[in-house]
Amino acid sequence: MGVPEGIRIAAAGDVHASEATRERLEAAVAALEDVDLLLLAGDLTTSGEPEQAEVLADVCRGLPMPVFAVLGNHDWHANRTHELVAVLTGAGIRVLERSSARCELRDRSVGIVGLKGFVGGFPDAALPDFGEPLLRQVFAETTADVDALERELEAVDSCDVRVVLLHYAPTVTTLGSEPPGIWAFLGSDRLAPPIAAHRPDLVLHGHAHAGNFQGFVGAVPVYNVAVHVMGRDFWVFELGEEPEPRVERRFAEPRAG
Repeated sequence: MGVPEGIRIAAAGDVHASEATRERLEAAVAALEDVDLLLLAGDLTTSGEPEQAEVLADVCRGLPMPVFAVLGNHDWHANRTHELVAVLTGAGIRVLERSSARCELRDRSVGIVGLKGFVGGFPDAALPDFGEPLLRQVFAETTADVDALERELEAVDSCDVRVVLLHYAPTVTTLGSEPPGIWAFLGSDRLAPPIAAHRPDLVLHGHAHAGNFQGFVGAVPVYNVAVHVMGRDFWVFELGEEPEPRVERRFAEPRAG
């Protein structure tokens, strides 16, 4: 038996689905002809309304590849996430939140760990576990994410390929030109230790629109796949026998600006 072909993963974050973006999303998803897995890194909708989720559901319904997603802060804005998730699930999109899933692709087991992540910050701009109860509650929420990330990475350790899907950034290396004054709201490096310890093959996130595409946690490659950063609708990664993903090609034309 020969070496299996690489697993091709199309990824995007911050697609902000609504009726205004329906046509572009339809065209971009229609081009996903040679992809094994589609991952969506949060901010699936413009403001978290279920009818906006219906647009993404319509676009993804019936796709031949598995589709996994996490929610983002935009998806929580209307505080109707149960309805939003129900709409997406009805179209075959599996929404992960502090959970993991497995699938078989090209004769290999693929483990996907998904969670939104949360705020907290990075060196020189981090929220402490001190002070008012509301601030300590924020710290505790991120702690729950860190614990879930550790638990779910351990659950998929035996998979041939392991991917972490987030919305918030786990490293400052993908924040690019985002002003340091808002780093605390873009993610938290408290998410980094489980990643460094378990060394998944690929980590994806969005949220930091003025960030840069490629970063790292230790030796683990991290990519900011927000469409604003990529300048295109999807990026395709190929995970083969090599330890690092091969960034292959794009679908659709680059966005202006």
